[in-house]
Amino acid sequence: MQVSSLNEVKIYSLSAGRSLPEWLSDRKKRALQKKDVDIRRRIELIQDFEMPTVSTKIKVSRDGQYIMAVGTYKPRIRCFDTYQLSQKFERCLDSEVVTFEILSDDYSKIVFLQCDRFVEFHSQHGHYYRTRIPKFGRDFSYHYPSCDLYFVGASSEVYRLNLEQGRFLNSLQTDASESNVCDINPVHFLFAMGTAEGKVECWDPRTRHRVGVLDCALSSVTADTEIDGLPSISALKFDGALNMAVGTSTGQVLLYDLRSSNPLIVKDHHYGLPIKSIQFQRQLDLIISADSRIIKMWNKDTGKIFTSMEPEYDINDLCLYPNSGMLMTANEAPKMNIYYIPVLGPAPKWCSFLDNLTEELEENPESTVYDDYKFVTRKDLENLGLAHLIGSSLLRAYMHGFFMDIRLYHKAKMMANPFAYEEYRREKIRQKIEETRAQRVQLKKLPKVNKELALKLIEEEGEEQQVTRKRKQKNLPSLLKDDRFKVMFENPDFQVDEQSEEFRLLNPLVSKISEKRKRKLKILEELEAQEQEEEEEPEGKASDAESSESSDDEKGWVEEVRKQRKLLRQEEKVKRQERFKEDQQTLLKPQFFEIKEGEEFRSFKDSAKKQKLMKKTLGDRLKLEEKLGTLNVSDTTVGSKQATFKLKKSEQQKKQQEAEKQHRQERKTLRRSASHLKSKRGRGRLFH
Repeated sequence: MQVSSLNEVKIYSLSAGRSLPEWLSDRKKRALQKKDVDIRRRIELIQDFEMPTVSTKIKVSRDGQYIMAVGTYKPRIRCFDTYQLSQKFERCLDSEVVTFEILSDDYSKIVFLQCDRFVEFHSQHGHYYRTRIPKFGRDFSYHYPSCDLYFVGASSEVYRLNLEQGRFLNSLQTDASESNVCDINPVHFLFAMGTAEGKVECWDPRTRHRVGVLDCALSSVTADTEIDGLPSISALKFDGALNMAVGTSTGQVLLYDLRSSNPLIVKDHHYGLPIKSIQFQRQLDLIISADSRIIKMWNKDTGKIFTSMEPEYDINDLCLYPNSGMLMTANEAPKMNIYYIPVLGPAPKWCSFLDNLTEELEENPESTVYDDYKFVTRKDLENLGLAHLIGSSLLRAYMHGFFMDIRLYHKAKMMANPFAYEEYRREKIRQKIEETRAQRVQLKKLPKVNKELALKLIEEEGEEQQVTRKRKQKNLPSLLKDDRFKVMFENPDFQVDEQSEEFRLLNPLVSKISEKRKRKLKILEELEAQEQEEEEEPEGKASDAESSESSDDEKGWVEEVRKQRKLLRQEEKVKRQERFKEDQQTLLKPQFFEIKEGEEFRSFKDSAKKQKLMKKTLGDRLKLEEKLGTLNVSDTTVGSKQATFKLKKSEQQKKQQEAEKQHRQERKTLRRSASHLKSKRGRGRLFH
């Protein structure tokens, strides 16, 4: 059971905790309850109070014995008997239920409005009758004096179905294009319907005439509200003879007195979500309004928030158990939530134990922090010799142990354990040893990639820390801990290649240094393999070797560079010989290239000639062009020079000219042959 508090109002969530799947056997359920503490502590008020996937509507019968809920998937209704705290029956339906109404005091008469325009009637034994309305319905109400069902939906008409005569009556013609919700006043039976245009139309069922219209869309817009479109009516509820609450699709709740066209109060949920349900709590003069995200309780006179609840899943419907402090919600989840708020009223008769349970929790509130108290078990008390204090005011029982004053605990411990100082001393020595071990370089901290580079950085950091301690300076951040260079020690693509030419020339002493580090890595691996049982362990012999060899490294710098260069040359010679052998063994195959259309292959010498020509100066190129005849330079009368060029024709232009020339010759030959034939025909006619 989960407890929350807002504005000093405690709310007990009775459905909190995990639910067990239906397909588990009773034996496995009992085994899970023994193992899992959360399952063992949960309160299952009504057995299997859930739906397969989603619950859409939930209602309580007038006698308070039955709770009915509809949901999916598959579409079904489930009836729960509160006297038995279990499910009474389950019936599957042909299509999803938009809403339903319980006409009798118990479950014997139920009407369902389905999403495929069908209206289905159920009796105590099951399905009874099914009919259809002309347009898709969204809500309906039952008029008890005349036994009429009023259906509103995607139409301007309100359809009336008389259950006594068993036929449809003349419908009510409204000014709205569509209607979303409707309700009938339980006192004077005034019929009210909320339209998509944001208006509420009130009708008198006796005369079948409209008696009033309220423009709720205009009244819901205030200085503090922000709306994106025209608010439509999404919820409607009567309270007594004169009060009516209206919920809009933009998240506002308006409370009206039927004698006035202006709302008494406008309450905004500030979520911009349609209001799903509205309920009245008459004992405290509260209005309970719910959208898909939050349930708010507020005073209907002042609009002040009483408390609120935000379930984990979206809310589809809200139901207040009559004359009690219990709330039930249908959610976008299999489990239907049950809340108990003691301030709203007592627990129902069938779960009166909730009052005793909540009273005990309020008398013994849970405290998570005890600064001046020590928690001890019964075994600890026996070890301290304080078992005789159980039941006295010095010990406070809590769960599986007791709380006692911390001063009394320290005194008893000193008397019971006089050698506590020796234990304290050993603990301090152990802590000092652990601190010295933490300062060592451990192989566990070295990364998988670039181990030698990481070891080098750790050594440099150790030297810098010693310098900064002497100079009392601040330590610089470590590269190993820096997120910017983290990938270099994790991704294998950043592994340093020590055999490359660049690395070996830039680091001529890398061979000796790498040997030292490899020795260190081996020592560290050996130390890690051994069990660290002794308090002090040898650190290795690498430090003395480094100090003795540092001077030799400086003297042999030039020699090491020469050796590296000789090695690189030898490696290059070996690689050349291998390539030469491979070239001799491989046979070269001729390769063919395709030339584009409109181009001719001359030779590879043309490109070389062009490159040589481009290297020459402008004067040399002009002289060459004069020799070839494509350029003519002459002096003018003014004293300047004039140059005329002859453009070179491309291959395509030459081909085109040749084709045109050939075409002209063909036409000439055709003309000559035609004139020759004409002359022959003329001579033949003269002869005849």
